[in-house]
Amino acid sequence: MVVHPSVTFLREERLPHILCEGCGIGTIVNALLEAISELEVDREKLVFVSGIGCSSRVPGYLKFDSLHTTHGRALAFATGLKLANPELEVIVITGDGDMASIGGNHFLHAARRNIDILTICVNNHTYGMTGGQASPTTPRKWKSTTTPYGAIEPPMDISKVAEAAGANYVARWSTASPLQIKEAINKAFNKEGFRLVEVLSQCPTAFGRRNKLRTAIDMLKWYKDHTISIEKAEKLEEKGEDLSAFVVVGELVDRNEPGLCRLYGLTEKKKEEEKKIEKSLKKRDGVRIDKEKILRLLEKLSSPRVRALMEEGEIEKAEKLLKGEDEK
Repeated sequence: MVVHPSVTFLREERLPHILCEGCGIGTIVNALLEAISELEVDREKLVFVSGIGCSSRVPGYLKFDSLHTTHGRALAFATGLKLANPELEVIVITGDGDMASIGGNHFLHAARRNIDILTICVNNHTYGMTGGQASPTTPRKWKSTTTPYGAIEPPMDISKVAEAAGANYVARWSTASPLQIKEAINKAFNKEGFRLVEVLSQCPTAFGRRNKLRTAIDMLKWYKDHTISIEKAEKLEEKGEDLSAFVVVGELVDRNEPGLCRLYGLTEKKKEEEKKIEKSLKKRDGVRIDKEKILRLLEKLSSPRVRALMEEGEIEKAEKLLKGEDEK
């Protein structure tokens, strides 16, 4: 049996996991680990940070250094971690309740600062771990334990908030598109600044069954029927089509603004530039020193004693004299 390399990243002693049957987090973890395997990331320089929630339990199952923090504070801890050791690749795994609600302030400022962190947000539209309450992303009219007659408040669009706040890269997909999730993580990993990959993920246990989507298959079908690519959405908007029933997916933002670490002069790129400048200065100083030595030797060659020895054919004596004088 052929075993995918990503399987070696799992802590087998921690299994079985706590996730429900049909949960979309497994699909996301699989895409993440495949991306890490393809990128051949140095495991010693990769660290995961998470807060509280179903998705935030993921790092505990992975063979990487990780930091399990308090509710909503994953990005705050990750910011301190990245600035303290810029050589680390920091990945935050969070959920819509963890990041967009109690962690909303940290989310806004992480994107505003364009801090060099890759954030994967599992958006299942509910607080799945604590009872199925409505979250900031619960769609209008959808039921939860705290909105039994349907949500009234307008939902937050996590990706649009990240875009408006200044994130360098924003992509959104659903668990019905696992290959695109992996490709988005791959691309985001090789960029600087704040990068967000939002994944619409099914939660049949706490959310789906209250909204007549009782199985994972039901929810995946709903995602397929109610998501639309950004390219198609732009064309339909030009025609005046109503897209309120759809969620736009795809690569929403791709900027190349300098990340916070580069602005502070903490990145390897900055260090490499400094090394090149230092090497260039040393080389230039070396040429200057050699030139001075040559000038001194020419001056000595013009002395009467050296010239007399060379005219008499006593080259060795002249060389010894030059060396002796040079040492003095």
